[in-house]
Amino acid sequence: MFRLSHYMKQLVAPTPVRSRKGPVRPVVIWNLTRRCNLKCRHCYAVAADHYFPGELTTSEAEAVLDDLAAFRIPALILSGGEPLSRADTLDLARRAKSHGLYTALSTNGTPIAGKIADDVASIGFDYVGISLDGIGATNDWFRGLDGAFDAALSGVRECVARGIKVGLRFTMTSDNARQLPELLALADREGVAKFYLSHLVYAGRGNKHRGDDTRGSETRSGLDLLLERAWRAVADGDDFEVVTGNNDADAVYFLQWAAERFPADRVAHVRAHLEAWGGNSSGLGVANIDTQGIVHPDTYWSGYAAGNVRERPFSAIWQDTSEPMLAALRTRPRPLKGRCGACAHKSVCGGNTRIRALQLTGDPWAADPACYLSDAEVGLNVSMAIDGRAEVTPFRGISHDPAHRYL
Repeated sequence: MFRLSHYMKQLVAPTPVRSRKGPVRPVVIWNLTRRCNLKCRHCYAVAADHYFPGELTTSEAEAVLDDLAAFRIPALILSGGEPLSRADTLDLARRAKSHGLYTALSTNGTPIAGKIADDVASIGFDYVGISLDGIGATNDWFRGLDGAFDAALSGVRECVARGIKVGLRFTMTSDNARQLPELLALADREGVAKFYLSHLVYAGRGNKHRGDDTRGSETRSGLDLLLERAWRAVADGDDFEVVTGNNDADAVYFLQWAAERFPADRVAHVRAHLEAWGGNSSGLGVANIDTQGIVHPDTYWSGYAAGNVRERPFSAIWQDTSEPMLAALRTRPRPLKGRCGACAHKSVCGGNTRIRALQLTGDPWAADPACYLSDAEVGLNVSMAIDGRAEVTPFRGISHDPAHRYL
């Protein structure tokens, strides 16, 4: 996840670049259930409104929570499906908070009303992310249910009224990109704290509909709008946050924006911060536990299993240095090929989202097809050979800021 607002603030109020020693603990995104009252076109979990067998029991989930807390992960995101469709989700959240874990909820927002809204507030979630994929009928078409927009917006208002930090999550495609300005305006009107734009990932139903992905010009127009909104917040001293996810080329695009407006030394300072962040963090600073207890490098990489928490604790799985894909994902630079391998900004982007390359080519190290930067912008020219692998060196540590940056 690229914290646009955070790095934009570095342009006006620089802070020292932080380095991190020792192993990186991942933010864990935990899909508690596949059950969901909606059927979104881009759902990576292929969720539906029925019971799915084999999900972790309450006692199994509690044991996982205890291990995550002992492992000192920086943040836990409870997701689904719709996590609030699982009867014990709020009890698990209470347990997570009792361990002192930064705990976030990723929800479609429709169940948040009345007692559930009161419970969400009393638990003290550090953040609640509510997904909208457009205004009114556009959102309802994306999410497969008439009235989904109104119900989700009601959930947003219930959270804001109770003082819960809430943000809007928006997956941009060619079918809804035109409504990004309206969604940002909605966020302002409703008093939400954060806006998260997710680029489409080719996983689950998102892979089925990958032809709906934005064109490069649409992506750039969307980023221009987000840059404008984020800068207005920074200039006004507003705490409104803008973040993006699943396309780390956004960080490079931001550097280009900064270079046109700020002195070279400030841009170099921000680049140093971005290199310390390191871009895509799948298998390193991000982990996923699915509904069956299987551990993946991220939420979209369902085809690769690093282990199962029913057989070994998460902490043991994540620290197993013999696990080949996790080891490869933790190298810097990664063994990237094509444009990504030859890119001049690998230290900032980290190779972007590997699952898109895997879905289109069968090779997780091929170029990310959703990179919207031109050859010139990534430092390529006609004389460069871009078919070879990048040189790989062992990972020696990437700094990560405190857990509150996570969605």
